[in-house]
Amino acid sequence: MKNVARDRSLFPVYWGNALFVLAVSGLALLGGVVFVAHWILPRSIPTLLIVLICLSDLIAARLNDIAAQAFQAMEQLGYTANFSLLPNLLRMISATIVFAVWHRASAVVWGWFYLGSTVFSCAVCVAITNWKLGVPKLHLSRIPAEMWEGVYFVAGLSAQTVYNDIDKTMLASLSTLDAAGIYAAAYRVIDVAFTPVRSVLYAAYSNFFRSGQHGIATSYAFAKRLLPRMVGYGALAFAGLYLTGPLFPLIIGKDFARTVEALRWLALLPLIKTVHCFLADSLTGAGYQGLRAAAQISIALFNVGLNFWLIPAYSWRGAAWASLASDGALAMAMYLLLRIIIRRPELTTGLESDEAYATTD
Repeated sequence: MKNVARDRSLFPVYWGNALFVLAVSGLALLGGVVFVAHWILPRSIPTLLIVLICLSDLIAARLNDIAAQAFQAMEQLGYTANFSLLPNLLRMISATIVFAVWHRASAVVWGWFYLGSTVFSCAVCVAITNWKLGVPKLHLSRIPAEMWEGVYFVAGLSAQTVYNDIDKTMLASLSTLDAAGIYAAAYRVIDVAFTPVRSVLYAAYSNFFRSGQHGIATSYAFAKRLLPRMVGYGALAFAGLYLTGPLFPLIIGKDFARTVEALRWLALLPLIKTVHCFLADSLTGAGYQGLRAAAQISIALFNVGLNFWLIPAYSWRGAAWASLASDGALAMAMYLLLRIIIRRPELTTGLESDEAYATTD
């Protein structure tokens, strides 16, 4: 995404390198999963089933993702959307076939159809990418230089998973399953409300990299052009969720009546997430992913600590407080990092790669 967004002529090289790295890492992870599964999973689960799922989710599905991101880097988002939809559509068709033919199919049969649908989707997406954008070329000497920045992305994405999702798991263990269900249902509605903002973020991602090659001020200026409308949407989403919350039990069932209060507690999250996501992408686009990841890791630890304190005392309300506090703190951290870097860039020298100040590769 980063390199191709800045120089489209580099696509064949990074397409080829991405396929190579995925093949190596995917096969290594497959071997690791099979080894670990042998020791921790019941013997009743066939090793073949584990291999089928790993081939699907660690290799074929990820090839599909890379092909979708290739078109995202080229700002041809129609292909990106279709590539993201295709595997789910094919899996649904496969499930329909299995149910219609076998009724009570074994897990291995499901696994074969699961893999087959993913491989077919992957083959179609890779073929279209080769046809539309160019065939892959290997340039392995470029890979080591990218690996350390890749670690930053791993750390940031892992931390994001923690502060977004760990509260549901902690609710189940520190409170009750009933509280976890109430909170998870409300949070799912919040995720749906955030989808329009997430879509704009995906559409703008390549532009963050393109503007960021000229420095943090340029990527931040690009974010500020988008933020007013997105913040406006976040405010409307807050009002809509808060006011229409009582209608949700009519849609998802009366058993979820207590979700209304949880939904109102969390209604401010789309607005807060909008702010910190756009500011964070400004940092990433200018090559400061390491600083972004450090902030995200800090917030993940902060979130876990708050949940340990608040959930036993206040159940799902404590989890809601922790989420609001964590996302709010992340928005403040991203803004402060941006202001510090813009005003005193020499303070970050040595903390990030030269990518932060580089022009096109």
